[in-house]
Amino acid sequence: MSAFSIVAVIAVVAVITALFLTVDPAQVIAAFENVSPVPVFAGLAIVQSQIVFSALRWRFTAYRLDHHIPLPIAIREYYIATFLNQILPSGMAGDAFRAYRSKSRGEAGWKRPAAAVFLERLSGQLAFFVLVGVGLLAWPLFLAEKLPDGFERIAAVFLAVVLILVMLALFLQRIRLPARLTAIWPDLVAVFWKDGALIIQFGLSALTVSGYVAVFMIAAYAVGSPLPAIAVVTIIPLCLLTMVIPLGVGGWGTRDAAAAALWPLLGFSSAEGLSASLLYGIISLIGVAPFGLFFLLSTIFNQRRLP
Repeated sequence: MSAFSIVAVIAVVAVITALFLTVDPAQVIAAFENVSPVPVFAGLAIVQSQIVFSALRWRFTAYRLDHHIPLPIAIREYYIATFLNQILPSGMAGDAFRAYRSKSRGEAGWKRPAAAVFLERLSGQLAFFVLVGVGLLAWPLFLAEKLPDGFERIAAVFLAVVLILVMLALFLQRIRLPARLTAIWPDLVAVFWKDGALIIQFGLSALTVSGYVAVFMIAAYAVGSPLPAIAVVTIIPLCLLTMVIPLGVGGWGTRDAAAAALWPLLGFSSAEGLSASLLYGIISLIGVAPFGLFFLLSTIFNQRRLP
């Protein structure tokens, strides 16, 4: 294990321990004692749907780049990648492994598979940022009296970035592209625009992101802090947003700190927010661990790449 990995694991444990001791520990323990099996099983079922929708998105993206992956193989590899992303630092090791595993034999090599993995993850991130943007617009309308400190600045920066990206995309359509961008532009068009690709990409990504949010809502309900519907586009996306920071392990620590800070905005305690986030992480990990570990061990044993 690298020094970075060791530091990341220690940091995650330290952050969660500090949060547990800072909030009411007895309330966190009581929240988990009251968790019933039904919502947990519901969350686990949704995790499986996330994997399937994500695998379909990857398969579609790869197909648009002339890289064909059978659906059972795509699902298997996505279980492995998601499992690795949740237990290894940076949250991207699984995707790198997935790209390597789907490496083509012959001259094509790893470039097409790597591009497919990158653009597939980009599709998911774009859908997620759309949800965050909707939340930034919804928060002043429904939770104006509970705006977090610096919210106006965050919203302004986010909207400015979106506007710049839209203008840049329109501008690039009208100018001669630089050589490097020219090389990837056909891939972007094929994956996100040509022949109605945008509808399929957005649909699959929306279903996947909805799964993440639903599991968080279920986790909150299970620990005794049922969130109002407005949380779907406000505090939950902000909690999940912290998971894209490539400094921790599977979003642990950063997501939990965000939940402990944001839950009081909706009238719940920080302990309830921490409990919900911890249960979300547990459900997400258990949901992929059995299949992911099994497929990973099978892969190591067989020492094979994708067909």
